[in-house]
Amino acid sequence: MEPKSNLPTSKKCEECKKKSCEEYDCCNPDKMIEVLMTNNQQSEEKWVENGLPNLVDKIVTNYHICGGMDHLEGKDLPSKNSVIEVLNDLFTVLFPGYLGDSEISKADIKFCLGTKLTSIYERLTIEVEKSLKYICRKISECPQDICQKRARIVVKELLERLPEIRSTLSSDIEAAHKGDPAAVSTDEVILSYPCVMAITTYRIAHELYIRCVPLIPRIMSEHMHSLTGIDIHPGAKIGKSFFIDHGTGVVIGETSEIGDNVKLYQGVTIGALSFPTDSKGNIIRGRKRHPTIGNNVIIYSGATLLGGDTIIGDNVVIGGNTWITTSIEADTKITKETKEFTDKREKCSQK
Repeated sequence: MEPKSNLPTSKKCEECKKKSCEEYDCCNPDKMIEVLMTNNQQSEEKWVENGLPNLVDKIVTNYHICGGMDHLEGKDLPSKNSVIEVLNDLFTVLFPGYLGDSEISKADIKFCLGTKLTSIYERLTIEVEKSLKYICRKISECPQDICQKRARIVVKELLERLPEIRSTLSSDIEAAHKGDPAAVSTDEVILSYPCVMAITTYRIAHELYIRCVPLIPRIMSEHMHSLTGIDIHPGAKIGKSFFIDHGTGVVIGETSEIGDNVKLYQGVTIGALSFPTDSKGNIIRGRKRHPTIGNNVIIYSGATLLGGDTIIGDNVVIGGNTWITTSIEADTKITKETKEFTDKREKCSQK
C-alpha cells in the first residue's frame, strides 16, 4: 500500500511554476515521503564497494592535475592548531585572569609563569623552526641545525619583549576606556572588546614578522581576523594608545604606518591605491603601498585611505565615508558633504 502523507499539500514556489512539480520534491510532501521510504541500501552497498574506490582514484588523479593545493608530505609547515594554542597561552600570560584558556594562580605566580613560558618556548620554537625550514627548502639547503638555532633565538626575543608589549597594550586599553563613553570599566574592555584581541594578536605577530618568520604571523592575524572582523597585517607599524571602536570591517595593510593615540571606527580601510607590476605583469612586492597616519588622528566609520604616498598629518579628523588618496596636512578636518558629494576641508582644533 502506498504511504500517504498527512502533511497539507504545499503551494508551488515561484521556481516550480516554471517546470513540472514532479521535478521538485520540496513542493510535493507525498513524493518526499515516497523517496524517503524507498529502500536504497543495496545500491548504497554497491557504491561503497565499487563507486568509492573509483572516487578515490579520481581524487588522487586530481591531486596531480591541480597542484599547489596539497602538502602531502607534511614537511616543514607549521601546525595552524599549534600556533593558535600558543597564541591563547600568550593571552594568558599577557592578561592573567582575563583571557586565555588557562589560569595563573596568584599564590604561586612565579611557578605558573615559569611553567607556562617554558611550554610556550618549546612549542613555538618547533613551529618557527618548521617555518624557517619551509623557506630554506624553497631557496637552498641550509647548514645543519641553523633553522633550529635561529628559531630558539627568535622565540627567546619574542618572550623577552612581553613586558614591553604588555605596557603598550595597557595604553591601548586605556585609550579604549577613555575613548568610548559606553565603556564601564577596563575590565569590560579587556573581556569583551574585539579590538583588544585583534591588537594584542597584531603586537605579538609583528614581533615575529620583523624577525622574518614566515607563515606564523599571518596564521595568527588571520585567525583573529576570522574571530573579530578586524584585519591587521602583522607588517603594519602601529604606535601606542591605539583604539578601534566597534571594529568590524577594519582593514590595515602591510605597509601602513600609524602614530600614537589614533582612533578608528568600524569599516575603515587603510589600503593600497594600486599595485605596480613588472614587465611581465607580476605585482612588484616590497614597496610601500599603504598610507602613513600621524599622531592624535581620528578616522570615522567607512572612511577609505589609500596609497603609499598618502600622508595624514597630526591632529587630523577624517569624517565617515570619505575617500582619501592624497596627503592631508596637520590640524585639518575632512567631512563628506552629503548633497554635493565633495570633500570639505577646514582647519580644526582637536581636543
